[in-house]
Amino acid sequence: MGETKIDKSIDLRGEVCPIPDVKTKRALRSMESGQVLEIIIDYPLSKERIPEAVKRDGNEVISTDEIGPSEWKILIKKS
Repeated sequence: MGETKIDKSIDLRGEVCPIPDVKTKRALRSMESGQVLEIIIDYPLSKERIPEAVKRDGNEVISTDEIGPSEWKILIKKS
């Protein structure tokens, strides 16, 4: 499997709810169908909430990877 092309990346480390959720939604709204959004978070609740909200809105969560102690990278494909 090749590298996923990232169309937009936002670093939300240091932000707590609801900021990561709101900024993720806003970023997806500005993207084209099929594009991939990468978000970096360090707030554990966002690791659960963002994928749920993204799927509920009809988008695809490609992956959620732990990239450091209490840091995650989530890749989302806009529907």
